[in-house]
Amino acid sequence: MDRTDKRIVRFGEIMDMVKSYYPDADLDLIRAAYVYSARVHQGQTRMSGEPYLTHPVAVAAILAQMKLDEASVVTGLLHDTVEDTLTTFEDIERYFGTEIATLVDGVTKISKIAFQSKEERQAENFRKMILAMSRDIRVLLVKLADRLHNMRTLSHMPREAQIRISRETMEIYSPLAARLGIFWLRTTLEDLAFEYLEPDRYEFIQKRLEESVEEREEYVNKVLNIIGEKLEKENIKAITKGRNKDICSIHRKMLSQKLEFDQLHDLTAFRIILDSVSECYTVLGLIHALWRPVPGRFKDYLAMPKSNGYQSLHTTVIGPEGHRIEIQIRTHEMDLIAEEGIAAHWSYKEGRSVTPEDTRVVNWLRQMMEWQQDLEDPREFLENVRVDLYPDEVYVFTPRGDVKEFPRGSSPLDFAYSVHTEVGNSCIGARVNGKMVSLKYELVTGDTIEIITSAHQKPGKDWLKHVKTGRARTKIRHYLMSQEREKTIEIGRDSVERELRRWKIDLNRVEKDGGILKIAQEFNFKTELELYVAIGHGRQSAKAIVTKLVPQSEREQQKIIALEEKLKTPKRPTGKSGVKVQGLSDMLVHFAKCCNPLPGDPIQGFITRGRGVTIHKIDCVNLPDADPKRIVEASWDDDQSLVRTVKIGLISENKPGMLAAISGVFTSNDSNIIQANVVSFDETNARGTFLVGVRNVEHLTRIINALKKVKGVREVERRGTV
Repeated sequence: MDRTDKRIVRFGEIMDMVKSYYPDADLDLIRAAYVYSARVHQGQTRMSGEPYLTHPVAVAAILAQMKLDEASVVTGLLHDTVEDTLTTFEDIERYFGTEIATLVDGVTKISKIAFQSKEERQAENFRKMILAMSRDIRVLLVKLADRLHNMRTLSHMPREAQIRISRETMEIYSPLAARLGIFWLRTTLEDLAFEYLEPDRYEFIQKRLEESVEEREEYVNKVLNIIGEKLEKENIKAITKGRNKDICSIHRKMLSQKLEFDQLHDLTAFRIILDSVSECYTVLGLIHALWRPVPGRFKDYLAMPKSNGYQSLHTTVIGPEGHRIEIQIRTHEMDLIAEEGIAAHWSYKEGRSVTPEDTRVVNWLRQMMEWQQDLEDPREFLENVRVDLYPDEVYVFTPRGDVKEFPRGSSPLDFAYSVHTEVGNSCIGARVNGKMVSLKYELVTGDTIEIITSAHQKPGKDWLKHVKTGRARTKIRHYLMSQEREKTIEIGRDSVERELRRWKIDLNRVEKDGGILKIAQEFNFKTELELYVAIGHGRQSAKAIVTKLVPQSEREQQKIIALEEKLKTPKRPTGKSGVKVQGLSDMLVHFAKCCNPLPGDPIQGFITRGRGVTIHKIDCVNLPDADPKRIVEASWDDDQSLVRTVKIGLISENKPGMLAAISGVFTSNDSNIIQANVVSFDETNARGTFLVGVRNVEHLTRIINALKKVKGVREVERRGTV
């Protein structure tokens, strides 16, 4: 295949090529596509001034040279009709069928991608996007043929366009050709792109190669003759080749090894192709007997194939005239795989590790080659070949043209949180390809996403159902937790403010004077907010805090006034529960197990049909969902001495005397142990559960704090009431 062929191809040549490898091809379909393309492109010209039709014909010829089926050749003839003429997808489908219309549509979609980012990761994402979009391998092959002809005729484009298109070719399309194993196409695209990206270097290397061409040919023939004579003497049949390295590859080697051109002596790679693996090792021994091997330059990829399946023996020896020569030794099958698409040459020459995705590509290519070897009809082979190499990822565009990768099933929320946390928190929807979608929309490879935000939007718990990325899930949960904390702070502060109001004390003034902070620190809290959180969660009593703020004389005076009022006012009926329920008397009272209220906790009652009143903590998570008409005000009856059973859990060291020390804490704090259960769960630790009687939150807090001070106690927590 002539890699530099820039001549105008005649349509008849295409027909001859297709007939030569596929006698049963539908030539009438190809002829009809040629006539249709000529008609819709009539009057259009290329930058060179040539009729536009010369381009689709050239692309079809490249596909025929690659021995593809007639559907691929037809797509080559029609690939620009939808994008550059008034032709529609429906027109192609009507005249040429769904299969070809789908192929043309796939090529059109890829052509519309604007490659703006130059970062290596972005380039790889673009390549993955194209693979994900090209569900049929023929779409990629047509696009690569299209790019090859465009590169061959790039000299007519403005310099700026030459650089942009060449960079795309080097970063996107050449690696794609390598990924599909089309080695000749990969190197051709690289050399064509390199000529425009680094014209001075290209011209320098090309000139030096031309100057030394006769010398190199003479040397190559000399080496091949020596090898041939040695193999013939040993009665070994083989094919020997000397392949000149491409200009871009030579440039890379000069850069990576910091060599000048004159210091390069392995501009030709020699290859020996044999019938069996055993012959490969025999010939390796013969080569090493002929010339001294270079230490550290031997690789056995027969015994240990590369992760991409590539197999060959590589050795570098000091050949005639003291020049280093690189020799590859492999079987015919291995050579076919390496040249025709299975070795994935890109993965071991580009100096990067092979990813699981890469391995999946190679395995797929190997399977594809096995299918091809069993089939003579290219239509049968290619008709239903699907790429679908990245089923678990989607690749979408930002409005600026960058590519972002997400797990399949991701939504606009995942995209929004990948931009910025605030963008995610305020996301109300998105425009996908210019159309409004909801937050539940699932992203599709190739989508362009634009997030719409509102200052009034806030994340909700249901958002967690519509996100796939860990970042989005973490950010949503963090917001919900912060909102819950703010709500708890508000409840705790309100409780303190209510208590202070009884003493005609302004909470704002006390906060400003530092009084709340001082008391918070006395109770081992760093800030007022931590204190309010503890009160809001019921771990600290608001009354205990206020007691610290109100002078002793005022508290005594208030008690006298309260006693006098009590004597004047008829006693309000209360039950043995120790709870006063507003507007109700002689009511059966239960304590809610969901929040486990204790005396000192702010409480409310909920009228339960047939069961009296259930007492909840005022910040119980179940109250907001309750019927507000059945909620009644409730308070603890200070006149009754109520003892409630509380479960306390702790973890301590497993050593003699621990249980006695813990029991002593309950006794010294006037608390009766109703039940105790202590179990060793390893050699050094024990877990204990104690049911004890407490009077109120303050009493419980005092007990817990005392337990924490016992040497050997590691953790203490309130488990609830019983």
